[in-house]
Amino acid sequence: MSTKNDKETIRNLIDGTLSWEELRNDVLPDPKASNRFEVVREVLEERVDWDEPILVPLNDHLFVVGSDDGRLVKAECGHELCSTDENWKLHTEVRVREDPDQFEELYTEQQSPHPDWGFQLREFFCPGCYQLVEVEAVPTGYPILEKFEPDIDAFYEEWLETTPPDRR
Repeated sequence: MSTKNDKETIRNLIDGTLSWEELRNDVLPDPKASNRFEVVREVLEERVDWDEPILVPLNDHLFVVGSDDGRLVKAECGHELCSTDENWKLHTEVRVREDPDQFEELYTEQQSPHPDWGFQLREFFCPGCYQLVEVEAVPTGYPILEKFEPDIDAFYEEWLETTPPDRR
């Protein structure tokens, strides 16, 4: 069975508007279409107002892009956070919630962490547009870490068997 891989289906997949039947029957079955990632990249590039090629999405609002200055982490709004060899979270605006009053802005008292736990909710915002780009729940004092550091060249060359778009 092949999967639907047209741009409209991928747009609906990204937007979360596919029905369960469409998702189960048309998109999820293995093997995935071999060009799915390329179609996803094309759809994401159509949605932004800048021209650099998206190499990989990091989340819904951040991307690794190829540029004249090398590979960068760039926000959907076009704000360039940093080079890919830096921790992009250190280039954002951060709000730290760590007391009961701050947690109760989001959660009921029963859903909030116990005040003795030493717990923080860190919200990372794009400095260009203030879009919330990441949230992490960690013990107080826990270092600010990236979830992953993609090996762009290995992903393209070994998994997709092609050259990264910024090197074509």
